[in-house]
Amino acid sequence: MVKKISLNEKIFVAGATGMAGNAICRELFKKGYGKEENGGVILKPTRKELDLLDTKAVNKWFKINKPTVVIIAAARVGGILANSIYPTQFLLDNIKIQNNLIEHSWQTGVKRLLFLGSSCIYPKFAHQPIEEESLLTGQLEETNQWYGIAKISGIKLCEALRTQYDFDAISLMPTNLYGPGDNYHPKNSHVMASLIRKFYEASSNSLPSVTCWGTGNPLREFLHVDDLGNAVVFLLENWDPGSLNAPKDSKNNNLTILNVGTGKDISIKELAYKISNLVNYKGKIIWDKSKPDGTPKKLLNIQKIQSLGWSPKKSLTEGIKDAIESFKIEKYTINNF
Repeated sequence: MVKKISLNEKIFVAGATGMAGNAICRELFKKGYGKEENGGVILKPTRKELDLLDTKAVNKWFKINKPTVVIIAAARVGGILANSIYPTQFLLDNIKIQNNLIEHSWQTGVKRLLFLGSSCIYPKFAHQPIEEESLLTGQLEETNQWYGIAKISGIKLCEALRTQYDFDAISLMPTNLYGPGDNYHPKNSHVMASLIRKFYEASSNSLPSVTCWGTGNPLREFLHVDDLGNAVVFLLENWDPGSLNAPKDSKNNNLTILNVGTGKDISIKELAYKISNLVNYKGKIIWDKSKPDGTPKKLLNIQKIQSLGWSPKKSLTEGIKDAIESFKIEKYTINNF
């Protein structure tokens, strides 16, 4: 099979300093992209070098650097608390970032674009496991609707450009990510990072108890960020939505979005006990039921990406051990909002 991208591409990874972007860069280098001997370049400007919210700056940057492949891993992200405190920023900033990147990619003739969405685009009570065509079939989860709406607009912009102008844009919907480079902020982190920090600190300081949000009953799926990086490069190389063998929806229409996950979930309560055991925490776990649970269950159907030949490699236990070791090395990396 002829690959859709070559080793000599100029690849722009927007959000390269974040957890997902960093993992994508590692996988690209591993596969030979961005290496001088292959004639390739990986462009990963910092926020200081390129403000993705600044339309004029993005326009100028694209004209000067002329990337041939664009990967959008840049976004304003956070957990339930951050979403409830900063709804305007989650909606406005994400729409501005992705619109700037997608529009200028199209206008400057980028060869391929991959947009990273999120599993929170799907309805709160979508049929489980969630298929790609569940998009826009029901109400979103209230606690992250702002982020979800922004991501949906990015997916639909990619789809519109493909439909109207044959622009080669594809979108990937990851489940909950974790691993090296995660955000361990005590208020703005996602559940996996939050639990790792809580239990590691509690174990280190011999605290008598740890309080966790909600009932612990919701079920969640977790994907190690290295598996995401592998999926991104695999799809850039191999997925052509217009090919005869590409995944289709139930009406045999071409799909331009694919789920990526593990196809397995775990309750938050089970996850908390697993992490507490891995950091050797001996105290009591208290569940604060006054705090929201969020969506009761969110498991992605990954049959379509698997039909292309991709599957995750890291087990949850192996991945959590890796994340804990990364957390120790990173010395509580905190990304303040």
